[in-house]
Amino acid sequence: MHRNSLGASWEEVLLSIDTMMIDAPPASVDSIASRYKSPFHVLVSTILSLRTRDAVTLDASERLFQQIGTAKELAQCSIDHLSQVIYPVGFYKTKAKNLKKIAEILIKEYAGLVPRSRKELLALPGVGLKTANLVLSAGFSIPAICVDIHVHRIANRLGFVATLEPDKTEEVLRKTLPPQFWMTINQTLVRFGQGICKPTRPLCPLCTIRAQCPHGRQTTNLTTQG
Repeated sequence: MHRNSLGASWEEVLLSIDTMMIDAPPASVDSIASRYKSPFHVLVSTILSLRTRDAVTLDASERLFQQIGTAKELAQCSIDHLSQVIYPVGFYKTKAKNLKKIAEILIKEYAGLVPRSRKELLALPGVGLKTANLVLSAGFSIPAICVDIHVHRIANRLGFVATLEPDKTEEVLRKTLPPQFWMTINQTLVRFGQGICKPTRPLCPLCTIRAQCPHGRQTTNLTTQG
């Protein structure tokens, strides 16, 4: 079993975080996945979520899904209309173009359905490794590790990886993270990253796993000494 420098395992840490964050709301894409239970909706919402706050993503997704629910309906929308509906998500004009292109590809090559392989998903416009893995896990329940900025940051802070890029973090986690956590690590660490283990000024004194976290232990010690 893979452990960090303080002897903590992923299993111990993730179960503790789940308990700590039990009342925290789910991330926007997880909310969409739970409500619509559709790979198509997960794919669209994940693309909208890139470089965008969760609340904005959820609002934009719901506005769009009030009008479209299939690749055919999405392909029939103009780019200008899509841009207006999904605004103010980050890079909304580029995302509108990519969404329309994706819809056209799905219709032409996959009978309007979202493909089930990472290779095929990565070939779609605007789809990177994070998006592909989230569609596989949240959309199809296929084991895949979605590493976003929260997972990347927290995995490094906890000392389970020492990587500079999310793609490298995903590569390491595929070798060290127990398979039972592949599909849930993202939703666990996103809630934790938004509520406690924030990018700047993490709330280490409020964190129940700080004794198992090299960063948390160091920060708490420094705070105490100061």
